[in-house]
Order: sequence, then C-alpha cells, then structure tokens
Amino acid sequence: MQAETAYSGWIYVLAAGLCQGSFMLPMKCTKAWAWENTWLVFAVTAYLICPWLFVFATVPGVTAIYSDASPGRIALVIGMGFLWGLGALTFGLGVDAIGFSIGFAVILGVAACSGTLVPLLFLNPQLPDKVSLLITGLSLSVMLGGVAMCSVAGHWRESPNEQRNYRTGVLICVAAGLLSSCGNVGFVLGQPIIDLARRRGVDANFAPNVVWALLTISLFLCNVGYTNYRLSRNRTYVLFRRKWGMNLASGVTMGVLWMLGFAFYGAGVSRLGELGPSFGWSVLMSVMVLTANLLGIRTGEWQNAPRPSKQKLWIGMALLSFALFGLGAANQSR
Repeated sequence: MQAETAYSGWIYVLAAGLCQGSFMLPMKCTKAWAWENTWLVFAVTAYLICPWLFVFATVPGVTAIYSDASPGRIALVIGMGFLWGLGALTFGLGVDAIGFSIGFAVILGVAACSGTLVPLLFLNPQLPDKVSLLITGLSLSVMLGGVAMCSVAGHWRESPNEQRNYRTGVLICVAAGLLSSCGNVGFVLGQPIIDLARRRGVDANFAPNVVWALLTISLFLCNVGYTNYRLSRNRTYVLFRRKWGMNLASGVTMGVLWMLGFAFYGAGVSRLGELGPSFGWSVLMSVMVLTANLLGIRTGEWQNAPRPSKQKLWIGMALLSFALFGLGAANQSR
C-alpha cells in the first residue's frame, strides 16, 4: 500500500466523519414539525434519491453490473441493509431521547467496536499481525472509555423524574449502535460487487456506490414505513404545511450530508487495503463522535452543564482522539 494512497484514503475517511457527524445538525433548525416529519424528508433524500442519483451519475452500465452480480450476494447486502435500517430508526429515536452529543457518543462507540471487529475477525481471509491486533484492541478499549466518559458526562441532564427516560434512551442507543454496524458489514460483504464494477472500468472512487445503493433500499423502506406510522398515529401529517420551505431544506440537507459521508467513506477505504473497512470504520465513528460533540457544544447543548460534567466531556473527547490516532497507527503497522 503506497503512502500517498493511504494518506488520501484517510483524508476521505475524515471528510466522511465530518459529514456524518454533522448530518443531524440541521434538525435543530426545524420549527413546528414533529420528529417524524423531518425524518421522513431525510429518509427519502438520504436513502432513496441521493444513492441512486450518485449511482446513475458515476457508474456507467450499472444495470449490467447488477445483472452479472450473484443474486445471493445482492440479497445478502440488502438483508444487511434491513438491519441497518432498524439501526437508523433507533438512531434517530435515541438521539431524540438523550440529546445530540450523548446520543452520538453511545451509538457510534458501540457501532465502532462491532463494525470493526466483525469484518476484522470474521470477514477477512487472514488476520492482521499481532502488533496490529494489539494496537487495535487497545485503541478500541480507549474508544469505549471515551464513549463511557461522554455518556457519564450527560447525566447532568437528568432530573429525578427523568432518570428512567434517560436510561431507556441509552439502551435504545446501544441497540442502534449494534444494528448500525451492519452497514459496514454489508459494505464488506458487497466487495465482490464493487470489484465487478472496477473490472468494468468504473472509477475506484465511485465503484462503492453500487453497494451503498443496495444497502439503502432497506433503509428507505424501514424508515419510510415507520415514519408514516408515526405520522398517522400522531396525526402530524398536517404539520407539513407549517414552515415547509425552511423545514424541507433542513431535511434535504441532512440527507445530502449523510450520503456524502458514505460516498467519501467508500472512496477512502478503497485506498486503505484489505483491512481498510475495519480500520476506516472505527476512525469514521471516532470523527463522527468528536464532530457531534463539538457541534453540541457550539450550539449550546452544554451551556448549563455543571463544570464536572464539562470536564468529563473533554476527557471523553480526548480519549476518542487518542483512539483515532491509535487505529490509524494499527492500519499503518500491518
């Protein structure tokens, strides 16, 4: 693996983390809409419109590629997308329940570990060397410590009457993290389809789009089905009439940021070698947590927090930063 290629790969992964870590920020700008109104616009943009626009704009002969790919492989990728779709649903609910900063920390910490270890240990033809495994294990341990510290920092939000709701929100976020890691597992399982696209002359930067589009089919169906259920149950369809211009723009922006993140991620890990999806995924998650927490601070989520909670938050973010560099070192040492 050439140093320049790896360097550009990390730049793409970092850009992906910035997009993914900030994609829910526009939701703070929505007014007079319920969660389900904004999430429906986001889901249609992120999981249906953007993936297929990206595919048809960047992958010539995509129909022939899917025709020649193994039907079983395509079904497997779509199945992983269904589990990822459940993770995306609980992602939105978890962040809504316990806040932008803490929700991201818990969800992405869990997703980082499961999404790194499953491809690393079970989906690669050979294990990395002992040094890489040691550095990876230590880095993931530090990452979990950072996530735990960020989660503890958020307890200042609790009142005695809200304690149960906070704990329930944390459990939702843990489930979201486990399910969300299926996106990376599905990406790894879709590698033969990406290789087929490359053999057909598709640029290496854009070949991963053929897999993201398959994964997001189930994401779209899960999210649109659930949001329509909530819109019907809560009778919130009528809210689409209120401030629809600004709110629509916020939802669409969320979707574009989300899909751009995974487009950058696919281009990045393709430059990091066979184990790129494992190491790249954990770095992506770390950057997302850091970005989300910095934005949470910038938008005033921690304005009224007691000093000890703020200190814990900064310690947690420092641990996540150390983990990020450790995972990069693990990738380079193999």
